[in-house]
Amino acid sequence: MARPEAEAEIHPLKAREAPASPGSGARDAEKEAGGGAQPGRLSQWRTAAFFLSLYLCLGVAFAFSFVIPCPVRPASRTAWSRAYDDAVAYAFLGAGDADGDRVQDLFVAFQAGPGSRNASGADHGSCSGGGFATPCAFLAAHSGTNGSTLWERPVAQELLLMDCSVEHGGSPACLIIGNPASIALLDLETGQTRWNEAVNFGANATVLSPLLKIPDIDKDGVPDFLVFAATGEELQFSLQIKSFFYSGTFGTQMKFSGSLHLPGLIGHLLHVTKSGAHYILFYTAKALFAYSLKELYHMAVGPASPALATLKEDANWEMAILHKARQVPLASSGDIQYVTKMTEKSGSHILVARSAMLELVNGQQLNSLWVVDVPHILREPVLGAFGPDEIAVAIESRVSHDTKKVTIMEGSSGIIKWEVELLSEMQSPKPATLTTVDRRSIFLFWGLYQDERNETGSWHGSRQQRLYLFHPSLPTVLLELSNSTEPIVAFEGLLFERSRHACYVLLAGPQVGSSPGRVVLSKRKLKEDIFSSHVIWLNQMPQDTDQNVRDYFHRMRFRTFG
Repeated sequence: MARPEAEAEIHPLKAREAPASPGSGARDAEKEAGGGAQPGRLSQWRTAAFFLSLYLCLGVAFAFSFVIPCPVRPASRTAWSRAYDDAVAYAFLGAGDADGDRVQDLFVAFQAGPGSRNASGADHGSCSGGGFATPCAFLAAHSGTNGSTLWERPVAQELLLMDCSVEHGGSPACLIIGNPASIALLDLETGQTRWNEAVNFGANATVLSPLLKIPDIDKDGVPDFLVFAATGEELQFSLQIKSFFYSGTFGTQMKFSGSLHLPGLIGHLLHVTKSGAHYILFYTAKALFAYSLKELYHMAVGPASPALATLKEDANWEMAILHKARQVPLASSGDIQYVTKMTEKSGSHILVARSAMLELVNGQQLNSLWVVDVPHILREPVLGAFGPDEIAVAIESRVSHDTKKVTIMEGSSGIIKWEVELLSEMQSPKPATLTTVDRRSIFLFWGLYQDERNETGSWHGSRQQRLYLFHPSLPTVLLELSNSTEPIVAFEGLLFERSRHACYVLLAGPQVGSSPGRVVLSKRKLKEDIFSSHVIWLNQMPQDTDQNVRDYFHRMRFRTFG
């Protein structure tokens, strides 16, 4: 007879079966009759919910895939140009999305008479219709995709200042100061005037560029504007500079103005410290001066204004500035030509370009970080990146009467990273930069590489200048992209779409002050020019095929900040 343990090992499930208790059959019958129906019904509901969700998801996917059309990317032409005859151009080139297609459009300003027509043969409109005599100043918006004219209108008898990076009511706008003295705000999407106010800077006054966007002083919720004008009155070798504050809402002048005296003036810029204090840096040929916005406002309105309590001064700056003269001590010597900020961040370092020196000034402590000799600086320094996320300075300097040097130096130390000499007889614009995805920059500059000249060192044929592209990843290579024989009024490198569509833009022709002629605005896509570019190996034997180099640059991707 088998033992119970052995039976349990052979039939483990059978061993776990409990003997039926009395009445269990009745309960089983009850479950079958009614109590067992609830789990079955829940299962059916779950199945129905699953299939309903599945069909809903499939319907949404079908709608987005076939019924709802995907956004259409604008078809952009790789190159286009637009011309204005019998015109002269202002040295201004702005960018912004005027037609809402997420592609940057271009804004140009020119002066034209009644006989001037654009490339399509259309009239510009009437100067008299805008209330001006002929010739007058026009502002035009051109589509970034194909160059078509979005809008065009007369804006002033003569343009004095213009800034098309302004926002008003959440949409882009352009602030214009014109002659006869007026200040106006234009909607960049339509070209229509939002407000226009008469201004009075005084007799024989010269409006100084740039105008400054400042915090909201009159507490109406909109940032305000600050404009400086030189009165032309020289008192004991000093120049009187007047400050004018304007409301950003309606353009009305706040009923006051202040003045200060400086030994001449070359330029100014707005600097924000890490503590949030706003300072205006004025630079003359020999010195750099710093005035807080609070101090300038105090000069204009006196000590009683409640707005003074909201404006700040920086303790570090106030300690470093020579208080009586408001002068910033510098370690370099020579005539100051340009002053610029290294970044747009608060507390950014300040780069001072003198006639033969570059100096970097700490943006918070105002002490000198480095000084580098750069003889005969030609143009304003341009910022880029030589190493990943490392700010670099590109500077052009004169070597001889027909030769210039393009130097790229490390921003943190002033160490020279790369340089090249180019023939440069014509007046050329300053370089431009575009950021690539490897967090470095391509550098674009004009000139003529010296291997292109003949044995006597003169220019071949017509006096033309050519555009070159350089990237730090290939330090022994230059790409020659295109050429121009016309005087270049303005030049920019732009990303027409976010992180893509890299192009360069030229405004060429006669400038204001010259005889009228043909003004041409043109856009060219970098990748298309790279295909047909000429590869230059700098003082070395080729290390690869020219086509491989072109392919490398063609695969390069770009990056938009912000």
